[in-house]
Amino acid sequence: MSKLDDTRTFIPVRIAVLTVSDTRAMEEDRSGDVLVGRLETAGHILADRKIIRDERGEIADQLRAWCHDDVIDVVISTGGTGLTGRDVTVEAHRDVYEKEIDAFGTVFTHVSMKKIGTSAVQSRATGGVALGTYLFALPGSPGACKDAWDEILAFQLDYRHLPCNFVEIMPRLDEHLRRK
Repeated sequence: MSKLDDTRTFIPVRIAVLTVSDTRAMEEDRSGDVLVGRLETAGHILADRKIIRDERGEIADQLRAWCHDDVIDVVISTGGTGLTGRDVTVEAHRDVYEKEIDAFGTVFTHVSMKKIGTSAVQSRATGGVALGTYLFALPGSPGACKDAWDEILAFQLDYRHLPCNFVEIMPRLDEHLRRK
């Protein structure tokens, strides 16, 4: 069973938030605001925040740029995970991933089913790793961002969470790049 081990020291991670939208400006970015509020309340650091259009190449380029930035440990994007023709965030993420975290989408679907029933099948939330950076793509609704953070990411991005968490393996994510 999962639990928090209060004998471990909390380790803040540096998180970039990317909103994918053709229409939103920063003042109207409720989903991005949800993520920023939750990550900062948890004690993490907002490393960067941007809004970018629903363009696969532009999204992938931004993800790659953040993966190359040593001050960013995690990227969370919101928006563009649906089924319409303009929804290309998942494809952009997969263009960048070295490894996909397959269970992230499955667990997100399970969490969503409790809230929105079978409408959860329309989400294509995904997670992966590239260049030692975690990447997560969430739907664009504030509710979906709350659910993903409160039910998954708050725990997996907390070093104190047992039996395991994403933070404790961060130093090993790019070990394949250091091998000779």
